[in-house]
Amino acid sequence: MAMAPELQCTQWFNTEVPVTLAALRGKVVVIEAFQMLCPGCVSHGLPQVQKMRHVFPEDRVAVLGLHTVFEHHTAMAPVALQAFLHEYRIQFPVGVDMPADTGPIPRTMAAYGMRGTPTLLLIDRAGRLRHQHFGQVDDMALGAQVALLMGEGVTADVDASAACAVGEACAR
Repeated sequence: MAMAPELQCTQWFNTEVPVTLAALRGKVVVIEAFQMLCPGCVSHGLPQVQKMRHVFPEDRVAVLGLHTVFEHHTAMAPVALQAFLHEYRIQFPVGVDMPADTGPIPRTMAAYGMRGTPTLLLIDRAGRLRHQHFGQVDDMALGAQVALLMGEGVTADVDASAACAVGEACAR
């Protein structure tokens, strides 16, 4: 199973220090990749991970947002994102995906091979990408998946197909 690529962000909101996946080892990491002008992100993805942040203990599950803009770059500048996060009362850390040197696809989005937003990433306690899902994920299924990952040992050699039972795309 491959290690999750590190997040490549130009700035962070709702945290005093930049967040790294390496610093979060030992926790399950839930990342919601979104754009603030994406209807599915606003109506489902972001509210879902906000609930996750309140349901699971912060010392065991880290919830992050990744604002990964691949279209309408001018309308979704960091100053607009800051207002959006305030208006929607999003309090978990949110990173701004670093633009690519060429083309519209930001660096973290490209590193994970994301197809669009919303994309949900689940990273296990050892730092391995265990689940990647484009689109809407059922709340109950996601909660069960996170609970399973919480129960695994950091160095456990777990069958990836069992851990990826939910959704259509899993890293191997």
